Amino acid sequence: MTTSEEQARVHVFRDDALGDHDAVGLAAAIRRREVGAAEAARDVAARVRAVEPRLNAVQTHLDAPAHGSGGLLAGVPTFVKDNTDYQGLPTGHGSAAFAPRAARRHAPFARQLLSTGVTVLGKTRLPEFGFSPTTEYEGAEPVRNPWHTDHSAGGSSGGSAALVAAGAVPIAHANDGGGSIRIPAACCGLVGLKPTRGRMVANAQGRRLPIDLVVDGVVSRSVRDSAAFLAAAEQHWRNPKLPPVGLVEGPSGRRLRIGLLVDSPNGVRSDAGTRTAVTETAERLERLGHTVEPVELSIDPRFTDDFLTYWGLLSFLIGATGRTLGADFDRHRTDGLSRGLRETYVRAWRTTPAVLRRLKRTREAYAAGFRGLDVILSPVLAHTTPPIGHLSPTVPYATLIERLLDYVAFTPVDNVVGTPSISLPSTSTTPDGLPVGVMFSARPGAERTLLELAFALEADRPFRRLQDV
Repeated sequence: MTTSEEQARVHVFRDDALGDHDAVGLAAAIRRREVGAAEAARDVAARVRAVEPRLNAVQTHLDAPAHGSGGLLAGVPTFVKDNTDYQGLPTGHGSAAFAPRAARRHAPFARQLLSTGVTVLGKTRLPEFGFSPTTEYEGAEPVRNPWHTDHSAGGSSGGSAALVAAGAVPIAHANDGGGSIRIPAACCGLVGLKPTRGRMVANAQGRRLPIDLVVDGVVSRSVRDSAAFLAAAEQHWRNPKLPPVGLVEGPSGRRLRIGLLVDSPNGVRSDAGTRTAVTETAERLERLGHTVEPVELSIDPRFTDDFLTYWGLLSFLIGATGRTLGADFDRHRTDGLSRGLRETYVRAWRTTPAVLRRLKRTREAYAAGFRGLDVILSPVLAHTTPPIGHLSPTVPYATLIERLLDYVAFTPVDNVVGTPSISLPSTSTTPDGLPVGVMFSARPGAERTLLELAFALEADRPFRRLQDV
């Protein structure tokens, strides 16, 4: 690693109350009274202050930590993503189009998050309305990747992922409407589980949409943290229509049939570094006793265009209802991506009924692809993490949307269908040391299978840690 690359890395792991603890380890230390919750919150605040000038990951700080009540993660400091209402804090959605006002009450998911026992210290940054797979802006500093600050931290949960990867917090809130948990997890070398649609409490906005794409979760540095969060959240509320997950604590002895998908069903071919990461993971799985075989998904060839139309519909709806966010909302002040998506939709709005029908039918084709399989292994993204600026909203829209569709070629299907999916760090890296993620997807309600498989891969070869590079 050259000196310039070393200078581009940022982390704040140190000998304080947090040490190298993940969330489960820190919660255990707090229960044993080896560390106090107030001490942990204080040291996280210090770590965030140290790393923030280089990462730009935090949107808002709370004046005083807000402690959850009990739970598996009692006392663990965290941050909430700034598209979720947290009482007393403004919700800005990453947009400069309005002046956000303080939320009068917690969103349902914020209450579920607090039920796990975490201590909330503030809110993390996201790209405007969570539309982009990178956390960049037209008129503000981007969120930077702690593995290499010249590169994207991913999006839309980029602020959360940057803080967790850098060691500022052990775990942080994320949500996913097209890859926004899994993409930043892949970029930052983290675990990112997108749960089944309906696994978490629903948000009011999603329930009003024809297809609810968004589900909440977390990004973490260990599989056990994501597993513990899911189990703790389930104690607050469990969807009776889904099988319970419970606390998953390690791999199972079950041998799985795994489908291998290297290139996207929409025709986008993965780059060399991504293909290497996926094929090496497949070889590891076979060595662990699983069966891996190529799979084809017969997704409608219009899926990408249909998803783009739906993406544009969301931007159009925000433009039409933005005054509910702030009385001064001005859609003309939204960024280039939001404007371009909205204008694209306005030209295609008459196709909306057909688009919705086709997107809803995707579940049938996806289910057919799973016949005889337990999970599908694929890339998270079609190419490795781009430099800052490549996907910036300042890029002309026609060029930007082409780049976005060539990058985010795998994750949206799970959002449309509602299936669970997890991003895990592979053993591969890019030439400049950036992580490369791989993705596993499963049938609805099969989070336990995904977590058990993730535990097996983590035990076989522990995930690369930024503080050890």
